[in-house]
Amino acid sequence: MRLRRKPWIDEAIHEYDSHIILSGHEEHKGKWRELFAHPERPLYMELGTGKGRFIAGMSEAYPDANFVGFEVQIGVIYYAAQKIFEAERDNAKVSLFDIAGIEEIVAPGEVDRFYINFCDPWPKKRWAKRRLLHRSFLDKYATILEDKGEIHFKTDNVGLFEFSLNEVADCNWKLKNISLDLANNDEFENVTTEYEDKFMSQNIKIHRLEAVKPL
Repeated sequence: MRLRRKPWIDEAIHEYDSHIILSGHEEHKGKWRELFAHPERPLYMELGTGKGRFIAGMSEAYPDANFVGFEVQIGVIYYAAQKIFEAERDNAKVSLFDIAGIEEIVAPGEVDRFYINFCDPWPKKRWAKRRLLHRSFLDKYATILEDKGEIHFKTDNVGLFEFSLNEVADCNWKLKNISLDLANNDEFENVTTEYEDKFMSQNIKIHRLEAVKPL
């Protein structure tokens, strides 16, 4: 669902220019690590960062990694940029970009891990190719990820989770750390998103998987 555009955001967002990339994404291809003070650290990317609770929390919990979050709506990414700016997170940035074209701006082998949280389930069968763990996307991720790179995926949608499990397995990715009820699983340190907190307050089960790039 797209939010109604707030005209003031177009100007106000520039207050956070140090933590947001609004254009010129192709210039960073193969150089995303160079945006950070410590480019030698692992590079993790969140596809669909929303209002930024997850990336802000992850960048605090894992200070020895660098994070880039992608979001297509400026009215949403404004709040993500605000969060990491106000938290003074020097290991996190967000970028206004449609991740359907992720391979155009990220180089092969450049990323250590992708995070995908509560993406649109695209429930109708004819929309399957738009799901972010459809095999066409998995092929892109496999190219962009380094050897042994991973995808960490969370959703509240059972149908999407089952579809994603099958796609990952069919494409020879290694599945691990699967949870069908993340809130009641003590095995994982879980940084939540805004949606996740809402769903858990309604006793909706959160499903999670990790997938390792095929050799």
